[in-house]
Amino acid sequence: METQFQIIEVADDKTRKEFLELPVKLYKSDTNWVRPLDFEIENIFDPKENKMFQHGECSRWIITNGSNKTIGRVAAFINHKSKDANDQLTGGMGFFECINDKKAAFAIFDHCKKWLEERNIEAMDGPINFGERHQWWGLHVEGDHKPVYNMPYHKAYYRDFFEDYGFEIYFKQFTYKTYFSPDSLSDIIKWKAERLKANPDYSVSHFNSKNSNKFIKDFVHIYNEAWVKEIPGIDGITESQTQTLFESLKPIMHDRLLWFAYHKGEPIGFFIMIQDLNEYLKHLNGRINLYGKLRFLYYKYFQKNKNAIGLIFGVVPEYQKRGIEAAMIYEFSQSGYNSNFPFKTLEMNWIGDFNPRMSHLMKHIGAEIYKTHHTYRILFDKNKKFKRSEIIK
Repeated sequence: METQFQIIEVADDKTRKEFLELPVKLYKSDTNWVRPLDFEIENIFDPKENKMFQHGECSRWIITNGSNKTIGRVAAFINHKSKDANDQLTGGMGFFECINDKKAAFAIFDHCKKWLEERNIEAMDGPINFGERHQWWGLHVEGDHKPVYNMPYHKAYYRDFFEDYGFEIYFKQFTYKTYFSPDSLSDIIKWKAERLKANPDYSVSHFNSKNSNKFIKDFVHIYNEAWVKEIPGIDGITESQTQTLFESLKPIMHDRLLWFAYHKGEPIGFFIMIQDLNEYLKHLNGRINLYGKLRFLYYKYFQKNKNAIGLIFGVVPEYQKRGIEAAMIYEFSQSGYNSNFPFKTLEMNWIGDFNPRMSHLMKHIGAEIYKTHHTYRILFDKNKKFKRSEIIK
């Protein structure tokens, strides 16, 4: 590391503030950037709030220049449950921000690499989250648009930093966008949905907040069957965790944005959407104090949010390729949105290029790629062969 840089662990109020405030300074003239809520970022690094600490470890740092000015930040972490899901033990880094100085950026990458190597890790993914994949994951590289809630937005020069350092694309994540209209669905979607609807063993219904406990149980079952067993590195979820998740999402939940599919009454699939909270957060400057709450309520009730986010599809493996996704989308298009439905656009977040079936589905609902994120990986041993993420078949 160059002597003019100093890397300092975040361990007190002063360094925590520097960690949170650096992006504010970097993006102050960028109208697309939306400041996250400070407490949501801090919760990621709090063992009492982030369940990843139960089987993982994490450290974060700021980097200063010779004038003691903060010019960068980063976190590095290991998930001990998923680190050996690859050909090499793999850790992660994320929450990277830096001024336009390649030497500073490389000093940050070197520090993360050293921290991971000291813990016998052989590769590093980044920029990713010390948590679930649907949040703070990937480097925003294409589509100069505002980020959706809990997704990153980055400086264009970061891409050169990562790729010049030696990171390679492990997978791409696409965000698709469509305008709500039943007419946007292809004939194939309609045909699949009508075929499934004709079978009385199958049914589709939207979330009902009056019976939330039932739907939470259904969500847990589908998530653990459809995601945890199918994709390496995805942790299971409990009813208690899901209850907490749904409680936290309550201010932005809308019953007709959450859809579930059933076979003979058993849950087999879900299509989860939420309001894009960034439509409100852009007015709050990262803080939910009394003033922030009042502003949130004002924008929620007097300036209606018109953008929804498609968070996640899930179908239990034995029911895949039967048109379950099509049925949920079709039912949503028929009874979900209408003249009284407040949302006009839907951003389908986090469609990996390793999942061509979902990309194919996006075309059939009239959605087009709107933004692209890259998840990079670097192997510390250059003699090992780099492999991209395997395609889901």
